[in-house]
Amino acid sequence: MGVNGLLLAIDAGNSKTDVAVLDRGGTVLGAVRGGGFQPPVVGVAAAVDGLAETVGRAVADAGLPVAASFDHVAACLANADLPVEEAELARALRERGWSRSVRVHNDTFAILRAAVDEPRGVAVVCGAGINCVGMTPDGRTARFPALGRISGDWGGGGALAEEALWWAARAEDGRGGPTELARALPAHFGLDTMYALIEALHLGRIPRARCHELAPVLFRVAAAGDPVALSLVHRQAEEIVALSTVALGRLGLLDEETPVVLGGGVLAARHPRLEERIVDLLAERAPKAVIRFVTAPPVLGAGLLALDAAGVTAPEAAARLRAHYGG
Repeated sequence: MGVNGLLLAIDAGNSKTDVAVLDRGGTVLGAVRGGGFQPPVVGVAAAVDGLAETVGRAVADAGLPVAASFDHVAACLANADLPVEEAELARALRERGWSRSVRVHNDTFAILRAAVDEPRGVAVVCGAGINCVGMTPDGRTARFPALGRISGDWGGGGALAEEALWWAARAEDGRGGPTELARALPAHFGLDTMYALIEALHLGRIPRARCHELAPVLFRVAAAGDPVALSLVHRQAEEIVALSTVALGRLGLLDEETPVVLGGGVLAARHPRLEERIVDLLAERAPKAVIRFVTAPPVLGAGLLALDAAGVTAPEAAARLRAHYGG
């Protein structure tokens, strides 16, 4: 265990990693940003090597010796989707010698904790994909595998773009009904027809990775009242509310006033049609849910989880940490 009352908070996403060294009073002593954390791509060992480099820079930023140890490490990691993956990653972090007390969380827990005053509530993240977690102060959690269609998931920018392309292609060739998507999607790439867009995607003239750009186009078309686009927006709202209400139910919170935190790129954009539908459905199915949109950085949530695990209950510590991150 650390002897200086120091805590290590890590929020590692696919594209970036934020690390903070803090004390039990909630003061951030050092903080740096590093690259993404992708064990499925590079393997656990290489991913943790990259994480260790970022931690080392945070330790140096705090003016601490390289071999500094911590009372607790709270690591909120992308791709830690299953408990078995969390356990494997926790072992790998423990082997680094930073602390004997290490807890790995899926990174969605950082978003939830950043938005609530106590570890209690539900969060849905809708970005490129979709995920949902919930927690209570007594340590109970609710979660989903969030592995895509094999685990029953649908939604996020990737799924919305894929569905929009499907409906637009069928509208143009006559297999489906009309939709403005058939014009708007190819127009986004400077093309005149869906056939031209399909060809460009298939032959790689437009990288498939750029399909995520089509989600905002879908929302613009839906805002104008296009029935097909609007049906996809409503389907996304249904998924978000289904995740929220199931998680609330698992935690026994459906009948209590409870935060439901909404985050990720799709939700942060605050599309009116999507937001209105979510509000209406939650009012019907979980009337005591209190919707919050998260704006604070997830590393704040990792820091608060570190304070929770270290048994720090002084409200001024959490307030000091929140003030540092503007949360």
